[in-house]
Amino acid sequence: MEVFRAIQTRRSVRSYKSAPFPEEKLQKILEAARLAPSAHNTQNWKFVVVKDLDKRKALAEAAGQSFIAQAPVIIAAVGLDPENILSSGNPAYAINLAIALDHMTLEAVEEGLGTCWIGAFSQEGVKEVLNIPENCKAVALLPLGFPADSPREKIRKNLKEIISDDTF
Repeated sequence: MEVFRAIQTRRSVRSYKSAPFPEEKLQKILEAARLAPSAHNTQNWKFVVVKDLDKRKALAEAAGQSFIAQAPVIIAAVGLDPENILSSGNPAYAINLAIALDHMTLEAVEEGLGTCWIGAFSQEGVKEVLNIPENCKAVALLPLGFPADSPREKIRKNLKEIISDDTF
């Protein structure tokens, strides 16, 4: 699949088939994250792969979004050094993990799987469920599985609304 086609095809999936998917597909998705660039190539991240149903339910509760538990896998993206701030003033972990998560979502499309980027959740709740150290930061949850329905079409602003030339 062409990358642009994967970008066009990717949707936020909120309903998953309960069927597990081949381990090879999961490994390719995780490899896509591993290959993602990071500031100064620190790769200062950890991806917690959650397959256990009770933990998936607990993560869904921590996020207040029950559909998350339907996915046979949830990947929690964790920043290991949230204090690292780039010279631009932005936290490196948030940018690094956003890139890695995007790589995973696009590879998931290639593998015929669906995802939904979950950024709204209880930080403390997720840390407790997954035993994440206090000095780390959970950035996102990524439910992963075969879509059980056809997500609605993406609505995006017109390109002219979001682009300016040479100055803001």
